[in-house]
Amino acid sequence: MLEEPGADIVENALPGALLSAVNLAEIVGKLRERGMRLEEVDAALAPVGFEVVEFDAELAKICGDLRIETRGYGLSLGDRACLALARHRGCEALTANVAWAQLANMRVRLLRGANA
Repeated sequence: MLEEPGADIVENALPGALLSAVNLAEIVGKLRERGMRLEEVDAALAPVGFEVVEFDAELAKICGDLRIETRGYGLSLGDRACLALARHRGCEALTANVAWAQLANMRVRLLRGANA
């Protein structure tokens, strides 16, 4: 939505993509900070085609466990929520954060850089 580098990769991956409810909260917050009204955010996100996945107890435990594994990488709760969902569902996580590519046992695709 903000036409950042790697936006084309995200756009191609969106139909059918999974998005943690935690990460949806981050997106809504960023768009609101840029001046969009909540109704505009809803309208902009509606046609995108991703599935919002509830951040339930199972994902919370995986996310909490990832704190140990990712401690040295400076990842946020939102970062770990995304990674927890990817690990739980056995899918690839998209990111611009190169630190994620250094994580063991994670399928990560960088939006910019080496494996974009």
